[in-house]
This record gives sequence, C-alpha cells and structure tokens, in this order.
Amino acid sequence: MPRSIATPPPVTADDLRQALRRAVTTLREVPETSWDGRAGSLEWDRWETVEHLSDDLFAYAVQLGPAEPPLAGEVPFVWQSLRPGGPANAVHADRAAGPAGLLQVLEASGALLAAMVSTVPAEVRAYHSFGISDPEGFAAMGIVEILVHTHDLAGGIGVTWAPPAGLCSRVLARLFPDAPSDTAPWPTLLWATGRAELPGYPRLTKWRWDGTPRR
Repeated sequence: MPRSIATPPPVTADDLRQALRRAVTTLREVPETSWDGRAGSLEWDRWETVEHLSDDLFAYAVQLGPAEPPLAGEVPFVWQSLRPGGPANAVHADRAAGPAGLLQVLEASGALLAAMVSTVPAEVRAYHSFGISDPEGFAAMGIVEILVHTHDLAGGIGVTWAPPAGLCSRVLARLFPDAPSDTAPWPTLLWATGRAELPGYPRLTKWRWDGTPRR
C-alpha cells in the first residue's frame, strides 16, 4: 500500500539537525580499530564513507547557495578520489585529526546544510541528479544519507543504530511516496534504499528517490 495522499508534516532543518546529532553520537562508539574496515555492503571503508556522507551534505548545501541556483548541473567544485575506487569528494578529512576530527567534518557539513535549509526561501529550486528539488527536499535527502550511511557504518561492529520512526516516516513521505505505508518506517526506509528485505515486497536492486517539490 503506497503512503497516504494526505499532506504529511514537512521535513525541516530541525529534523536534519536531530538526525545529524544522533548519528554523530552513535559514530563516536565506533572502535578506533574499525575505521579502516568496510562499511556494510559499500566498497569504501568507514572513514571514506563518513567523508562521502560529509561531502553529500556539503554538496546539497552549496546547490542552494548561489543567487540563482543551478538547474542543469552541480555547482562546479572539483570532486576527486584519493584512491582508485574511493569516493569522489570535494570534502576530505585530515587523517592526522583522527576519528574525532572526521566527525567534526561531518558535523560542520551537516550544519552548513541545516543553515541553508533554514534560510533559503521555500520557492528556491536547485539541481539534483534525481531531479530538481527545493530546500525541504534537500533536507530530506540529507537525512536519508545520514540515516542509511550510519546504518552502513554501524553494521558488524556491535554498534546499535535505530533512528526515530517519525523521522523515517517524514522522509519516506517526502522522497519515497510510493513506498509501503503498512510497514514499520525504519525497515521500510532500508528497503527503499536497497539495503534490506521487507516482508511481502521484492527486494530492490535499483532505487532512487523523488525530490519533486510537493508544497
């Protein structure tokens, strides 16, 4: 059953801050020896995955920044990998700063996006490869990135990660309106992003969100 057609509560900058705060608190539990380990099903290690997540949040923030945000492509920062097969980022953390410094980079990138979502007028539109979106859409995208990549990062090392159902429900309604509504929100979000099975529904091998403005 698709999600309700009733207008859902908006996704806000405060939602983004909540997701970021919870993720950083959880990631502080990652053992020092686990940062070089592979993150879930990704091809990157945990350090690279946090850099990628930081880069996502930074990239969403800067898309909203210009007086006339781009509608046909990304703001032209240089994105590059530090090794073959590594994530292509504009944001890289100084390894000498250790995991604490890495998480500061994540916090700073998330704060940039939250600030932009808080201040940019709702009618602003900007490019994303999954479609042109608005500040609320970029906030929801940032939250999804935080929630699912923290899941990737926490897996297999005894770190518990279970974000609030209400937060998951709001981003599902905003970005995955055709996702099932009769299932628990967090498992549904993992299913919608190709990370888990959901009873009664085929596992997704390809997925994308819909950032279309809805208000």
